[in-house]
Amino acid sequence: MSIENTQPRIDYGAVSPKALQALLAVERYVRESGLEPQLLELVKFRASTINGCAYCVDMHSKDARAHGETEQRLYAVNVWHEAPFFTPRERAALAWTEAVTEVSSSKVPDDVYELARKHFDEKQLVDLTMAVIAINSWNRLSVAFRTVAGTYEPPARHAAV
Repeated sequence: MSIENTQPRIDYGAVSPKALQALLAVERYVRESGLEPQLLELVKFRASTINGCAYCVDMHSKDARAHGETEQRLYAVNVWHEAPFFTPRERAALAWTEAVTEVSSSKVPDDVYELARKHFDEKQLVDLTMAVIAINSWNRLSVAFRTVAGTYEPPARHAAV
């Protein structure tokens, strides 16, 4: 990797605040959907690792810890298939996240859908999908415009949860 990959390109939020507000509205919806915050952070972390988004990996590892996530489970998210640290519901969410994130090659197979439906009702699955859509959008913005990792700090309210 060359050093220029660590230099930001565009501050997309400053350049297009209405676009940023639209994506923040989706993020608010997901946060208020009723899905568990710790589950949402696992999903965001996994999608971000798939997409190679350093900024979002940094952010969601910090947010996950603020929500009580353990180091052991964070280290194992990328190998969740083989790791015994995840609940059946979390496994279904991680499988769904991978399939939706990689939709161009996965086509979201029926077995992944059926697994997700065992653990999520219809509304929850739509909400989970919105979470995956949102993080994939953030990943694409951050990767395309090279948002620099390392500066994010979780809001104080997370630490109190």
